[in-house]
Amino acid sequence: MKHITKYQDKHILVLGLGKSGFETAKLLQQLGAIVTVNDGKDVSQTEECHALEALNIKVVSGEHPEDLLNDIDLIVKNPGIPYKIPFVQKALEKNIPIITEVELSFEINEGKTIAITGTNGKTTVTSLIGDMFKYSNQQGLLSGNIGFVACKVAQMAKPEDTLITELSSFQLMGIETYQPHIAVITNIYSAHLDYHKNQDEYVEAKLNIVKNQTENDYLIFNEKQKEILINRPIKSKIVYFSTSPLKEGAYIKDDIIYFNDEKIISVDDIVLPGAHNLENILASIAACKLSNISNESIIHTLKTFEGIKHRLQFIKTIQGVKYYNDSKATNTLASQFALSAFQQPIHWLCGGLDRGNGFEDLNQYISKVVHMYIFGETTNKLVEFAEQHQIPYEVCKDVKDAVNKTAQFTNEGEVVLLSPACASWDQYPNYEMRGDAFINQVKLMVKGEAIDSK
Repeated sequence: MKHITKYQDKHILVLGLGKSGFETAKLLQQLGAIVTVNDGKDVSQTEECHALEALNIKVVSGEHPEDLLNDIDLIVKNPGIPYKIPFVQKALEKNIPIITEVELSFEINEGKTIAITGTNGKTTVTSLIGDMFKYSNQQGLLSGNIGFVACKVAQMAKPEDTLITELSSFQLMGIETYQPHIAVITNIYSAHLDYHKNQDEYVEAKLNIVKNQTENDYLIFNEKQKEILINRPIKSKIVYFSTSPLKEGAYIKDDIIYFNDEKIISVDDIVLPGAHNLENILASIAACKLSNISNESIIHTLKTFEGIKHRLQFIKTIQGVKYYNDSKATNTLASQFALSAFQQPIHWLCGGLDRGNGFEDLNQYISKVVHMYIFGETTNKLVEFAEQHQIPYEVCKDVKDAVNKTAQFTNEGEVVLLSPACASWDQYPNYEMRGDAFINQVKLMVKGEAIDSK
C-alpha cells in the first residue's frame, strides 16, 4: 500500500465500531495517527474492543460524549450513522472534517479503482466484474459494500491490481479526493429517504462518485436515465449502456450484446435470469472492456454466473417447482425486477417492515402472480393489495411458515419467489437471515421435513 503521511500525529475519531471501524482504527494507527474509537452502543466486552485496546487504541462506548470532539482533526464515520444525529451535527458546527473509510482506501491503493453504485443492481454488477477479472490474467479485488472493508483490501493491492468497490450513497457522502478510474452508476431511483434529507441529496450523493474524475476517467451510466446528467459538470468520458441499440457503448441489438460495434455474446447464452439483469450485465461488460478484460473471460462468466446469494438466487427444483430467494428485495423497485423476471406462474412470498409506503408501484408487475404468502408488519396492507387484485393469499407467521404453505398450492412448472418488497427488521436482524430462513426451509422440503418442522 501507499505509505501516506497526511495522518501522522493527527487526532482522529473513528465513529462506529463495526467491521469498517475496526479496520479503519488499525490502519490509521499504522499511518501514525492518534486514534480514538466511539460507539453509541456498549461494545466494551466485544472482541474488537479488546483487540483495539491491546493496541493502545482508546475505545469509548455506550454514549457520544461531546468532549470527544475537543482537539479532533478528523472524523472517520461509519456510513450507517446518519449525519442528523446531534453528535455529528456538533462536529459539523465545529468544522471538523468527516469522511468514510473508502476515502482512506483510495489514498492507500496502489492500483486502479473501479467503483460501482446505484439504487439497485450494484452488488450484482460488482460480482460480475469480479468474476470477469477472475477468469482473465488481471487481478481484481472485491471490496466495499459487498462485504469486504475497502481500506483493508486496499492494503493488499499491488500497482497492477484493480480495486473493485461497491459503494452506497452513505459511503459516497464522505469522500473528498476519491477518484475511481472507472465509475459505474447502475440506476438512480428513490431510496433511503429515511437517511437523506430528500431525493436531491440522495442523487447528489450518488454523483459524488464522479466529482473528482478527469477526462482520463470513465463514467458508465444507464442510457435511459441520461437526463440526470444534463447540466452537470462531468469531466470524465461517459459510456452508456442500454437494452436497446446504441451507436456506441454497451447495448443489445437483435438479441446480441455488443460493446461499440463488437459482438460479445447472444442473450440466449446468458444464465442469469431477469430483464433487469441484462442492464447489470451490460454495465459490467462496459467496465471490463474498458479494463482490457478479454471477451473469453467475459463470456465464460456470463455462461456460468447464476446470481449471488439473496438476489434472485435459484435454490432448488422440487417436484417441478423452482424456488428463488430474492430476500435482498427490500423495496418495491427491487421486487418489480424480480416479479418481471419470470414467465411462469409465481407464488409470491412478501412482507416485512412497514416504512409507511404502499404497494401501488407493483400493480403492473403482478400479472404472473397466482398466490401470495404474506407476513410481517405490512400484512394488512398486502392483504388489501391482494384483495384489490383478486389474488388468493395466505397470512403467514414468517418466512418459514410461508414456505410450508406453498406446498399446498403449487403445481409443476410454477415458481416460488421470496421477494419481500420490504426491509426485514420487523422479524429478522437483516435480509441475509431472512433469506437463510427461506433456504433452510426449502432444504427441509426436499427432505420431506418442512411441514412438521418447529
